[in-house]
Amino acid sequence: MSSEIRRNQIRDILRNRFSPLSAAELAKKLNVTRQTIVGDIALLRAQGADIIATPAGYLFASNMAKGSMLERQIACCHTPSELENELFTVVDNGGEILDVIVEHPIYGQITGRLDIKSRFDAARFIDSICKQNALLLSQLTEGIHLHTIRCKDEPAFERILSALSAKGLLLSKE
Repeated sequence: MSSEIRRNQIRDILRNRFSPLSAAELAKKLNVTRQTIVGDIALLRAQGADIIATPAGYLFASNMAKGSMLERQIACCHTPSELENELFTVVDNGGEILDVIVEHPIYGQITGRLDIKSRFDAARFIDSICKQNALLLSQLTEGIHLHTIRCKDEPAFERILSALSAKGLLLSKE
């Protein structure tokens, strides 16, 4: 199979999905290596395909379920040891954590996709951080970061804010 045909197959597979698909799963389907898929995704993105990378795999941005959900950004500040508490607090109160954003003094805004919708997603993300011995983006900014939160309505958003505030995880206005 030519690389062009394979990239077209990747595009078709992802267009018909509403949940992320990992590079390993795509590699297995197409009988190539994971690294081949990573390269193909990079080329597809360079050609303008709106493919996003999440901790769970690849997805077309247009396939992300949004509907009439409310999206807002929140400013947080905490240590790496408080990450699980932050993530669980948001999902336990009806929210999804779409991303993490930090303001870097050299690179400007850096955004990482998270797409955490449940405790399972949060635990998998934390496990991945630990296994890879990776730093959190917020460690570049002494714990200060933003999250885009998605939830069903304003009362759910207020509930999330209140719970995070009670735990001291929001950036103080002082």
